[in-house]
Amino acid sequence: MNLVELLRDRAERHPDRPAIIDAFRGVDRVVSFRKLWEEVSAGSAFLERLGLGRGKTVLAFHPVSIELYVFLLSAFHAGARVMLADPSAGRKFLSLCCQRRMPDGFFGSAKAQWLRWMVPELRSLKPAIRSGGWFPGSIAWKPEGRGDLCDVPDEEPALITFTSGSTGVPKAAVRTHGFLLAQHAALSKSLDFEEGEVDLITLPVFVLANLASGLTSVLAATDLAKPGAPHPAVKAQCERHGVTRCAASPAFYESLLESGLPCFRKVYTGGAPVFPDLLRRLTQALPEATVEAVYGSTEAEPIAHASLDEEAASLTKAGGGLLAGVPVDEIALKILKDQWGAKVGPLVDGGIAHLEVAGGQAGEIVVSGDHVLRGYLGGAGDEETKIHEGGNVWHRTGDAGWIDAAGRVWLLGRCSEKLPFAAAPESLPDEAFRYPFAIECALRESFPGVRMAALDWKGQRTLVVGRIASEEERNAIEGKASSLSMAKIIYLPSLPLDRRHQAKIDYPALRKVLEASG
Repeated sequence: MNLVELLRDRAERHPDRPAIIDAFRGVDRVVSFRKLWEEVSAGSAFLERLGLGRGKTVLAFHPVSIELYVFLLSAFHAGARVMLADPSAGRKFLSLCCQRRMPDGFFGSAKAQWLRWMVPELRSLKPAIRSGGWFPGSIAWKPEGRGDLCDVPDEEPALITFTSGSTGVPKAAVRTHGFLLAQHAALSKSLDFEEGEVDLITLPVFVLANLASGLTSVLAATDLAKPGAPHPAVKAQCERHGVTRCAASPAFYESLLESGLPCFRKVYTGGAPVFPDLLRRLTQALPEATVEAVYGSTEAEPIAHASLDEEAASLTKAGGGLLAGVPVDEIALKILKDQWGAKVGPLVDGGIAHLEVAGGQAGEIVVSGDHVLRGYLGGAGDEETKIHEGGNVWHRTGDAGWIDAAGRVWLLGRCSEKLPFAAAPESLPDEAFRYPFAIECALRESFPGVRMAALDWKGQRTLVVGRIASEEERNAIEGKASSLSMAKIIYLPSLPLDRRHQAKIDYPALRKVLEASG
């Protein structure tokens, strides 16, 4: 089933309802479900005439806008695959992406055409379609006519995205039509989609699920590449369009709490650690709203979700990790003995059970389900992240965690980052204090305004504090750190963070800072 069929159904049921709203040069633009379907059908015919129909791959570089979604859905309608890569990753990374999968065509703004020209693998790529402006050798996007909806099987690839992971080598995640349909079903249930809601979009892939569910998507009037930056236009935008809900990164909400939080009725946050203090402040600011943290990843979204639980927050403060919540119904989740870095499997049916840890103990989180990616393009990355059990595939998240007596998942940190062993209290898993994130969460609950990182530095359990603290604050931090068996404390003016969400500690960069400081 082509996932665009759901858009056609929505266009028939409520043709005049706004489907997508964006802001272009300070002016609001609205496209209805009927108009969107008409443009997508015409766009599909245009791509077919250019020879970019079923089985072809088109690389897209374009700002998040109505034009991007018209093109994306037009390609799906025609049975083509859309390849997305983050231009901010640099020309070398883009070259590597093209070496992994050379596209058959290109779509982008006039500005993006310049970027194409600077990447050797893309310079001579034709056809090169521009959404506006002018660039030599490119073709203007001119949807005309009406294309036939391409009937595709569930396993047909639709969307290819690249991630650098921890190695810098591109891994291509291939989302099929069936996968995106399954993800839509899981998201609509987990995030409580209701007919006619208006959703502020900061996570672009969620638009597809919204369109399938009949929600109006308002594309946030801000730079989505900088979620932690101020967003002065967002509150007024939400008021103009009656936005009722939002899913965004913690950094985005932190910014809105400072500049002005819209009156959302539903708030979901994820993509980076969601600490209890943020849930607490959001709940206080929006006491009538649903406020939940969502745990997931590129390969599996969603996995679990949880609301603020003060009893759970006290366990976080003791070093138990971060509550992720009960896994969604559509996913199977297990905790295996932590063997990160070693290949596991293939296994016979039922063989995964022999790798599970005892209840309440820490280990590696693996998941399986219809909306969990079964593999990467060409198998690159499968050996370290996939476990084949008969006909089933388990995805190794790379996260360590444990499951409590209520069936809730707790996150302890990355399996690849471990500290020298230190005994945890009897109320916690034996290995809880081995994972830096559990230590960082505990300290965050005691000192919410101070960013800290735990790591193994020169064989010692080391805590790095991201600001030069007063003597009183130092004493308090050092006392809490001692209770968590941290052996050494280093103070820095700030800590390096990930580029994408500006919320996770960039451990490789931090190690370079420590090496440079001696």
